[in-house]
Amino acid sequence: MKYNVGALEPVLTFGGAYSNHIRAVAAAGERYGFATVGVIRGEERLPLNPVLAYAAGRGMRLRYLDRSTYRLKRTPEVLDWLRGEYPGYRILPEGGSNPAAVRGCMELPGEISSDTPFDVICCPVGTGGTLAGIAAGLSPGQRAIGFSALRGGAFLTDEITRLQHETLGHATTNWHLETAYHFGGYARTTPELSTFIEDFDNRHDIRLDRVYVAKMMYGILDLIASGSIPAGTTVVAVITGGET
Repeated sequence: MKYNVGALEPVLTFGGAYSNHIRAVAAAGERYGFATVGVIRGEERLPLNPVLAYAAGRGMRLRYLDRSTYRLKRTPEVLDWLRGEYPGYRILPEGGSNPAAVRGCMELPGEISSDTPFDVICCPVGTGGTLAGIAAGLSPGQRAIGFSALRGGAFLTDEITRLQHETLGHATTNWHLETAYHFGGYARTTPELSTFIEDFDNRHDIRLDRVYVAKMMYGILDLIASGSIPAGTTVVAVITGGET
């Protein structure tokens, strides 16, 4: 895809302190030459964690909102206030989850080599846009499984359904959301998950991101061990971010 860099407007978007979306928007802004603002949930904590340090290092301005205000980020009052603070900025939703993102993620299954047909594709879930798009882009007979990184993530089922309705005019039935593998909640971990990450690294020389990807991989292997993913199923795991 070719971009007319001069036509790209500045972008403001939302995310948690470990958001892959925040990191990606910052990288895109640096690469294509547009200004970026990341509205971050919670108070500033120094030194910055690796995700926010990466974003700031690529020119993103970080703007912190207390959690009560952040929860109101979709309201006209908060959006109007941000438009006043950052006039001319295009505002993207948390995680970038909107119909444009869903359409982009619909292309992902087609990028997997046709030499490796698969039955199930899995991805971590933060706001739901990736799963909504991947599921909508699958071929008949294929299914998608999302693994919520959030505690109490069952509400994301409605979000994913809403995103598909807004994009496609209907929701697909070829996906479901696993909510039992959050390990305490967003950006939280447990000794069990830490041990899993170390063991996976030792076995495969791959360091899993603890916020999203490790929880998904643990879940996949647990579903295989329990028989919920039957023997002989070909599974693809989507890696959405690196180690943080």
